[in-house]
Amino acid sequence: MDRIKNIAVVAHDNCKDELLDFIACNREALLPHNLIATGTTGRLVESLLAEGGMPGAEPKRVLRLKSGPLGGDQQLGAMISDGKVDILFFFWDPMEPQPHDVDVKALLRLAVLYNIPTASNRSSAEFLISSAYFDHEFCIKPGRYFEYADRNLK
Repeated sequence: MDRIKNIAVVAHDNCKDELLDFIACNREALLPHNLIATGTTGRLVESLLAEGGMPGAEPKRVLRLKSGPLGGDQQLGAMISDGKVDILFFFWDPMEPQPHDVDVKALLRLAVLYNIPTASNRSSAEFLISSAYFDHEFCIKPGRYFEYADRNLK
């Protein structure tokens, strides 16, 4: 993992305000990195980062995927499996059923499978962003699961 990270930010509707507040409070730490987001979250994050930017400066661009229920979670999962995501901030709502719950579960499964540092709420996000590794190179050790592809089938 390079010093400049590819950071995915995702939030369910009831958690968007909390994610945006987290980003606003950690703006300077996040600006040097590449941001990826699903649907509405991406639009909101891009708008937030454009506010208070340097006059005349190019606004921070966010790679915006489709909305989660429209395939954005699956796009993000594919990016994780292709090694294009280093960190995942996914503020998900434990109290609200999601129509795309299977996609959410698949995304979280891939994050664990590929050993991606993941924060699912404000406290874990603050711990992750304050890590000594956040702005430094870091080597993610591959999980033991990849032996599966080379298993012996009789």
